[in-house]
Amino acid sequence: MRRQIVQATVILMAGVLIGAILFGGNAKSVVDSTSATSSVAAAEIAAVAQPAVDTYPVVRVVDGDTLAVEMNGKSVKVRLIGLDTPETVDPRKPVQCFGKEASAKAKELLTGKSIRLEKDASQGEYDKYGRLLAYVYLPDGTLFNKYMIAEGYGHEYTYNLPYKYQKEFKAAEVRARTEKKGLWADGACAGT
Repeated sequence: MRRQIVQATVILMAGVLIGAILFGGNAKSVVDSTSATSSVAAAEIAAVAQPAVDTYPVVRVVDGDTLAVEMNGKSVKVRLIGLDTPETVDPRKPVQCFGKEASAKAKELLTGKSIRLEKDASQGEYDKYGRLLAYVYLPDGTLFNKYMIAEGYGHEYTYNLPYKYQKEFKAAEVRARTEKKGLWADGACAGT
């Protein structure tokens, strides 16, 4: 219904302007008298053209590649596609080199934020631990999974099948290694 009103308003205004021009009227006065209407119509057109994007508040950062968001009133664990950061919370493993730094960076960038999630049909919806598989976008639009790889906080990780951003993530890891960022820096993991 709203879309029809906006379309009708746009068509009506176009007709008024064309009529004013064709019949010798003062187009400027017509535009001035309808400027408020046109501003509202433009805003409504923009609202219709921009689909709503669902964002989810981060309720907990587990480590560098796992977090929990609030979704439909429930806490849902999310495992980031294409990223593997060194372990910090697996009770079967010791804390791995650069794991604390990766977790700290994830907490710094995600805690208290509302993020956008993107699923990837090639990966399925959930992993074997029941975690939702997704790409995470920060409020500024940064693809968090790729950022963590590019800054040397983790590795590109292909679990089973190629995924949507695999080439980009692999290239980001190559750059991080070449530039010796994060865990790739000389001596970053010397003591472990």
